[in-house]
Amino acid sequence: MAKKSSSLKSTIAVSLTNYLDAGAIVAGASGLTLWQKYLGLSEVHLGWLNGISANALGAAIGAIIGGFLADRYGRKFIYTYNLLVYMAGVLLIMCSVNFPMLLAGFLITGISVGIGVPATWTYISESSEIHNRGRNICISQMSWGFGPMIILLLGMLLAPEGYLFGWVEKIGHLIGGSALAGDALNVFSSRVVFFSLFVVAFIAWNLQRKLEESNEWKVSQEAAKAKGEDTGLMHAFKVLFTNKKAVKTVCFLATIYLTWNLVASVMGFFQPHIYETAGGLSNEYANMLSCIGWAIVVVITFGISFIIDKVSHKLLYTLGLLAALATWLVVIKGVNGMGSLWAFSILWGINGGISVQIFYALWGSELFPAKFRAGAQGLMFFIVRGLSAVWGLVFTSIYGEQGEGFTVAAYCMIGLLLISLIVGFIGCPSTRGKSLDQITQERYGDNY
Repeated sequence: MAKKSSSLKSTIAVSLTNYLDAGAIVAGASGLTLWQKYLGLSEVHLGWLNGISANALGAAIGAIIGGFLADRYGRKFIYTYNLLVYMAGVLLIMCSVNFPMLLAGFLITGISVGIGVPATWTYISESSEIHNRGRNICISQMSWGFGPMIILLLGMLLAPEGYLFGWVEKIGHLIGGSALAGDALNVFSSRVVFFSLFVVAFIAWNLQRKLEESNEWKVSQEAAKAKGEDTGLMHAFKVLFTNKKAVKTVCFLATIYLTWNLVASVMGFFQPHIYETAGGLSNEYANMLSCIGWAIVVVITFGISFIIDKVSHKLLYTLGLLAALATWLVVIKGVNGMGSLWAFSILWGINGGISVQIFYALWGSELFPAKFRAGAQGLMFFIVRGLSAVWGLVFTSIYGEQGEGFTVAAYCMIGLLLISLIVGFIGCPSTRGKSLDQITQERYGDNY
């Protein structure tokens, strides 16, 4: 019982990284217009901010670095230092008075987000009991849902026309003087939202730096040293790419995650915009509907956490993607009223609650040996986030200025989701109820 409690406690502490990841993405997107007006930014400037943010290349670069650092120096190394980098990035954004400061803040925050992700999923799996591994990954995923939900809610309340903007004005005048007005005052609503992330990051850092090192990692390192093996970063790359089983696993997981994430990344960044252009909703109503959608994700994931270690993974994986496909079939049928908009939001929320990301995180930490477990995940996350950044640009040209290409975009999304469904259904691994050592033994033999 004590071990179960310890597993849950460490899972919650580590999962705050996912809250900060998703929160940084949504905070950046929700405050973009305010920064644009305050600093007089062009569309090119906004493209740079999106491209190097936690939603794209910043996180991609951080992931490939963080994954192999976690394998070389330990999972605790990441938790001791990484959130200090995150706080530095957020602080820079909060204090930005020009574009270079804002760009640097977005980049630093994005890199920190990427560094933390592979270590998080790895640590959760390695510290979980056999029959709680899926549950703990679901808790981590719930944190990813809470981030956008809470940040969107804060963004609405603190916006220039929000209910709590009076507090923003007081803070702005306290810091910038009573003469502060207009766009310079309005942007303080975004500064306050980022401050909330700074506070959560500080709490998370204090919790995470007290965690014990992963026993799986320590055993792996001791075994490697006993055999006289190289434990350097370049050797880890070499081992990963020369093992056929590992390469096939990377291809499988990268395929199911990339094809799903190309759809999910668009939804994460453009969902309110879709509601406004294709659905004709006001900005406030669009943000509210997005917030409700994330609440559905949290509720569904919470329910799945009780059964994921007991029910067929192939069944749950399939149900989640069927909900995702149904979401975009609603679009093809026609978004012509509140009924279809609600169906769109609810179905995508169900998919988010049983998302491919849950199984990618679970299988990604199960299907690789401890010596390059985090590094492999970092590599895949690098590929997925990098290509998602490119896809975001392609999607905007397909979608059009006012959503005129929405139906064509929907067919593209359905094609991507079908690939994820088919590949995942065929390649779904049988890992439920097995220890990480047992899975490694079955797949790689005694050498790992």
